[in-house]
Amino acid sequence: MNPANPASLLVTVDFWRVPRRRIGHALARVATDRSALRHVSGLTFAKMLGTGSASSLGLRGADPCQWAMVAVWETPSAARSFERSAQVRAWSTLAEERWRIDLHPLSSRGRWSRREPFGDPAAAAGPSATATGTKVAVITRARVTARHTLAFRRAVPPVVADLAQAEGLLFAAGIGEAPVGLKGTFSLWQDAVALRRFAYGRPAHSEVVRRTPEVGWYSEELFARFAVLGSRGTLGGRDPLLALLPDPTLTAH
Repeated sequence: MNPANPASLLVTVDFWRVPRRRIGHALARVATDRSALRHVSGLTFAKMLGTGSASSLGLRGADPCQWAMVAVWETPSAARSFERSAQVRAWSTLAEERWRIDLHPLSSRGRWSRREPFGDPAAAAGPSATATGTKVAVITRARVTARHTLAFRRAVPPVVADLAQAEGLLFAAGIGEAPVGLKGTFSLWQDAVALRRFAYGRPAHSEVVRRTPEVGWYSEELFARFAVLGSRGTLGGRDPLLALLPDPTLTAH
C-alpha cells in the first residue's frame, strides 16, 4: 500500500450485518480479508473492524452480527473496481444488509497503526464542512495504555451518555480491531455545527478532551473529520444518512 494522495483520495466505510448463524463465517472472513486487502490495487490503507454500541465501548457492547471496513483509495475508480472483488462477493453472500458511505477527508490528527492514513487533508480540494447541508462524519480511534484502562473506562460513561442525546447525531457505532484496548467510534452528523456543539458545548466531552494530555490515556490516537459524499444500502432497514433524528440505540440492529 502506497501513501495516499489527498487530492484524489476517497475514504469508504462499509458496514455489513450478518445473521447469527453466519457469525463464525464472518469471523473467518475478517481474518482472511485482513491479509488479502494488502494486495488490492489502489488501496492505501484498510482496516477490518468489529463494531458495537457507541454507548458501551469494549467487549460488553460488541455486536458479532455487524462488521465494518474503513478503506482509503487512491482514486474513486480504484474503489469502483473493488466492487467486483472476491472480498465484496464473499460479504454479499454472508450479509443480509450492507451500508456504504463515501467520504472526503477534511481534517485528521494523530496516527492509526503508526500511520497517517488520510494524508494531509489541508492540501486536498474538496467540499467544505461549513457548506450548507453538508453532512459530516467523524472517526476516532485510540489505543489505551494498560495502566490507564480503568481510569478511561470511568471517564467514558458521561461522554457516551451525552452522545446519545446529541442534537444532530444521525448514527454512531463503536469500532475496533479488538474488543479490549483499541477503542474507536464512527459517527455521522447533520452538519459541522452539530458536531462542534457536541465537541465543545457538552461538559463531559470537554472535560475528557482537557484531561487527555494530562492523564496520557493513549499510546496512540486519531481524530479525523470528513465531508459526506453519499451513501447506499441500509442498516436495520434504513439508510442512516437519511435519518432526521438521532438513533436512540446508537447502533443499527
